Amino acid sequence: MERTSTTRHLTILALYTTLALAIYGVESLLPPLLPIPGMKLGLANIITLLVLTRYRAKDTLLVLLARILLSAFTFGQALSLLYSLCGGLCCFLAMWGVKSLLKNRYLYITSIFGAIFHNLGQILIALLLTRTLGVLSYLPFLLICAIVTGLFTGLCAHFAAKLLHGLA
Repeated sequence: MERTSTTRHLTILALYTTLALAIYGVESLLPPLLPIPGMKLGLANIITLLVLTRYRAKDTLLVLLARILLSAFTFGQALSLLYSLCGGLCCFLAMWGVKSLLKNRYLYITSIFGAIFHNLGQILIALLLTRTLGVLSYLPFLLICAIVTGLFTGLCAHFAAKLLHGLA
């Protein structure tokens, strides 16, 4: 019986990963919202938030890492993998911490912190790679965008979670 449960669990996580990868792929086809390098909505994070609210942190990290690796191999390049990994891991840690503090409520706040820390992680890797403080000039713009996009993806995840809860 446990084997069936494990297989079902892995299948569900694989479906979440596939959905996140598909959303990422569609978003990569959209034109940039603003002329800020790397600025995106981060719609695949909706899936990360859903998994974080429904499953263990370990499961969420697995889905996130699988999506980052697959999207880098499918849509990106080696350098984008570094930025995505650093941003994604910082985002995950922030969302996991905020989710724990807020006891799984206020998903949009969790998302905002995730978006902020995603950008901080990407600025950190940019600082390490370029060794120039000039990249910090993007930080104020990225943080403002993170608040807006984090709120949007958090609200999307909130309503999606309500719909999924109603289906379960």
